Amino acid sequence: MLNIHIGYDGDEIVAYHTLCQSILETASQPVRLTPINLRNLTSVFTRPRDGLQSTEFSLSRFLTPWLSDYQGWSLFMDCDMLVRADLAELFALADPTKAVMVCQHAYEPRDAVKFLGHVQSRYAKKNWSSVMLFNNALCRALTPDYVNTASGLELHQFKWLEDDGLIGALPLAWNWLVGEYPFNAEARIAHFTRGGPYFPAYRDADYADEWRAARDRTLSVGKG
Repeated sequence: MLNIHIGYDGDEIVAYHTLCQSILETASQPVRLTPINLRNLTSVFTRPRDGLQSTEFSLSRFLTPWLSDYQGWSLFMDCDMLVRADLAELFALADPTKAVMVCQHAYEPRDAVKFLGHVQSRYAKKNWSSVMLFNNALCRALTPDYVNTASGLELHQFKWLEDDGLIGALPLAWNWLVGEYPFNAEARIAHFTRGGPYFPAYRDADYADEWRAARDRTLSVGKG
């Protein structure tokens, strides 16, 4: 079973469901899809949202190990993505000596503002936390109390680990930043980090036609 947690945001509902469809269509193993939805977490996640958080799940994503009972491996993904390959291949890259595995981007965002007018924050390890493969047993520092009180930078820069040596590296193709990186036919996950094709301003983004096709299949009825 591939244990996958996906950020859910009321401004990007169609993105969540289309991502789920793309996972179901490409996975070679059974998957368990869990939304990180604040409405379902009111008794656990209590911190207010601030102006630097561009999504509802900006910080609640770090509850993934707790939601997994600190057992096994769990994948967290932002919702503004399209899976183009079998996620079993990603799980196969899990290194038991690492606490978390991420695509270790080294870039400066092109824009100061992204979708819906949200500020494009700049900080070290930017976008590393948008795809995280957690070795849950080694992430026990991520308790609900810690996630509710730690700063955003402490969370996104992995300050909850003893040292950066516990952060494993995944190939960038598993979190290909659309609009920041050039088109890549071999991208395994297309990440619409600047804005998804469901927003008019980004309807011509790379991989947009693939995303719309997956959305249409999500909405289909009758014979497949």
